[in-house]
Amino acid sequence: MEIIQGIEITDLSLFIKKKKILVMSDIHLGIEEEYQKKGVLIPKFHLKDLVKRFEYVFSKVKPETIIITGDLKHEFGGISTQEWRDLLRFFDYLSKHSKKIILLKGNHDPMLGPIAKKRNLEVVKEYQLGDILFIHGDYEPELNKTQSKSKTSLGPDERSSAREIKTIIMGHEHPAITLREKAKTEKFKCFLKGKYKGRELLVLPSLNLLVEGTDVLQGHFLSPLLKGQNFEVFIVEDKEAYYFGKIRNLK
Repeated sequence: MEIIQGIEITDLSLFIKKKKILVMSDIHLGIEEEYQKKGVLIPKFHLKDLVKRFEYVFSKVKPETIIITGDLKHEFGGISTQEWRDLLRFFDYLSKHSKKIILLKGNHDPMLGPIAKKRNLEVVKEYQLGDILFIHGDYEPELNKTQSKSKTSLGPDERSSAREIKTIIMGHEHPAITLREKAKTEKFKCFLKGKYKGRELLVLPSLNLLVEGTDVLQGHFLSPLLKGQNFEVFIVEDKEAYYFGKIRNLK
C-alpha cells in the first residue's frame, strides 16, 4: 500500500520505490538485557524474530540503501554485551541485502558510534536525499537554510537545499493504536501521515517487536513535530497495511 505517491508501506518499514531505499526505525536491539537487569526474565529472541520478519520484507523489495532513523540500540548510557553482539550481526545481515546502510542518531544512540565503526558505518544526525529529509524526530529540523544540515557526505547528485524538502520521514514516536469492540481491545502498530510546515510528514512505527508502542488516541505525543495534528492512520496487522482514516474519527 502506498502511503504517499512513490512510497509504500512494507510491513513495519517504508520503501521509496524510485530511489530503492528501505526505511526503518526504533529497533532497540539489546532491550532484553535491560529488562533482565530490572529483574524481568525474558529470553533473548528479539534479533532472531527481527531477522525472520525481514526475510519477508526482502522477499517483497530489493533495496540498494537502508536507512535506520534512530534508536537502533536500547541502552542510553553505554553499550551492553548483547548490543555489541546483536548490532554487529544485524549490520552483517542487512549488508547482504543492500549496498549502503545509513544510521541516524536517536536519543538512545549516544554510544552507537563505536559499534558502527566496526563495520565502517557513519552515524549522522539527519540525512537529506533530494526532496526527502530523514530525521529521528526528537527535535525540530531547520527547514529554511540555504544548505542542507545533513551531517553526512553526499554525492554531487545528492546535494540539496533544505528549502527543497517536500517530505519528512521520522521515527521516535512508536505510534500504535488501540481498537475496541465492546469488551475486547487490541493494540496495533501504525504509521502516521500528516503535515509539518507545509511538508508531508510520515511517522514510522517501532521495530521493537517486544512492545506495540504508544496509543496515539491518547494524544500525548513525544515529538515536537506532532503536536496538535489530526493524523491519518495506517494500521499494520499480520504484515499487511490498512487505512483507518484520521485519528479524530477513531476516538
